[in-house]
Amino acid sequence: IDFKGVNMVINYDLPTSAVEYIHRIGRTGRAGHRGKAVTFFTEDDKPLLRSIANVIQRAGCPVPEYIKHLPKLQSKQKKKFIKKPLTRESICTTPKCFLKKGKRKMQTTKENIKEKKKGKEDKKDSKLQTVSES
Repeated sequence: IDFKGVNMVINYDLPTSAVEYIHRIGRTGRAGHRGKAVTFFTEDDKPLLRSIANVIQRAGCPVPEYIKHLPKLQSKQKKKFIKKPLTRESICTTPKCFLKKGKRKMQTTKENIKEKKKGKEDKKDSKLQTVSES
């Protein structure tokens, strides 16, 4: 899919290979336009950084020295990362105030549903009483 006008890509998970990195950031800077890519990584991602840093450096972009000096991955390790990427703890980016508001709204909705059901049951009971009295 080609999205026109994309000028920035943010990778929240580090791609498992240089090819995947190129594919992801290729959404920006198309047809001679300039673009930016930001990639977040953790300590666990360090083994994958060097191959991606090489791609970035070959494109003429600056790469921090400490990344250039990271050890190379052996082919067995690369295959392992590609087959089974790192699993991460899920995060929630929704502010807590919105989550609380949503919880309250859900509770209110559940209470309203219970009240409606109770009201319908009360109406049925009163109709039955009226019919049995006649």
